[in-house]
Amino acid sequence: MSETGPTNATEASMPVTDAIDPYTQADGATLPPPTTFVERLKHLGPSVIVSGSIVGSGEIFLTSGMGATAGFVLLWWVFVACWSKSIVQAELTRYCITTGDTYMRALHRLPGRLPGPNGPVGWPIWLAVAGFFIGVPGLGGIVGGAGQGFELLTGIPASISAAVIALVAIAILATGSYRYIERVMLFLVIGFTATTILSAVMMQFTDFRVTSADLSTGFAFDFPLEYAALAIAMYGYTGVNSGEIAAYTYWCVEKGYPRYIGADRDDPNWVERAKGWIKVLQTDVWATLIILTFATVPFFILGAGVLFESGAKPEGIDTVKVLSGMFTETLGDWSLWVFALGAFFILFSTTISGVGAGGRVFPDYAIEFGFADRQAIRRRLWTRVYVIAIPILAYALYMLSAQRPILLIQISATFAAITLPIQSGATLFLQKRHMDPRVKPGMPMYVALWATFIFQLCMTCFVLGFLFFF
Repeated sequence: MSETGPTNATEASMPVTDAIDPYTQADGATLPPPTTFVERLKHLGPSVIVSGSIVGSGEIFLTSGMGATAGFVLLWWVFVACWSKSIVQAELTRYCITTGDTYMRALHRLPGRLPGPNGPVGWPIWLAVAGFFIGVPGLGGIVGGAGQGFELLTGIPASISAAVIALVAIAILATGSYRYIERVMLFLVIGFTATTILSAVMMQFTDFRVTSADLSTGFAFDFPLEYAALAIAMYGYTGVNSGEIAAYTYWCVEKGYPRYIGADRDDPNWVERAKGWIKVLQTDVWATLIILTFATVPFFILGAGVLFESGAKPEGIDTVKVLSGMFTETLGDWSLWVFALGAFFILFSTTISGVGAGGRVFPDYAIEFGFADRQAIRRRLWTRVYVIAIPILAYALYMLSAQRPILLIQISATFAAITLPIQSGATLFLQKRHMDPRVKPGMPMYVALWATFIFQLCMTCFVLGFLFFF
């Protein structure tokens, strides 16, 4: 399915097969794209699921935590974290839905091979494996945070509540139904986002209201180095992180975008279909961006305006209880249960979305490492194994961390941040070497993608230098 063949001897020795993947582009599934904006809205959906993951741990723990620690000085950084990565989300998915490549198959097309269990494997595949193992602790922090929220509601200890949450997540995800997950996410995301925005608005009628001086400080574009570690972690997990960008491509597959485009590029209607469904994709990405911006910024404002002013620091087993001050100080003591319920739901939604996405990626690990055949793999079985095992492992890591969700999330978020330039660089390479020129992005988007890559590369170099030399 690639436009060009292998580019060097190494790639030629281990070519990536161009056989059509029935998971992405099944025969006879093409569909004309919607022609109006209203019709495009009817085909949205991946944005809802990925928002269930986005509006979660990064916002509740890291974004509000950064506001509580640094005040308003890094407000501008929140917008950078929200907006810059959506370009990669849109353009990497453009590549996937028009070529029929899954995310892991696309990574395998990058040059460079390392030894694998059944022959050479692309180095990005091994990096993705490392990201998987580092990402599980973050999921443990999310499960534990949901447990702490449930404890505030019921009095049941977080250790027990988190275990129940892990089991319920398994029960929901074992069905493997995209439509069911989409509906659950829609309810959870809308509910808590609305509550958070309300609390931020109500804050303006209290002693914690945001002033013009606060906003001036927030957009002075200062970057105090003492907050660098937290800011980088926040960038990694706020908005779409590297894992959610990967996950988004799979949710688009399950929604049907690449199937509707079709694999036959000689079809005279292929380009029109591809461009039409790319517009649907772009509309969906814009929906993601709007949701995450309106959900993220209020968390930071509440953290900076309430917790920073009161000197409260969210950490340890009382993390969620301390964070509830963002609501109780603005809406009153009665709102404790609102925050606890919201925190539980949104962290539970992140668990569902994150584990569900991982279950879609997991079969591709088996394919790319040579343990299963692309044409015959039982994807649902591999997915079910994953969604049963991972919540249990995540809960175990939460307990082993002495119930410190922010610590677990910060570890995963930092790794997510430093892998982002690999994604943006891969997108540039794949679009240039393996994508039909008729559906490539225009120059403005190409320049924006390059700018994002350079920015993320500089940030990664800074992080690595900070970790190993300072």
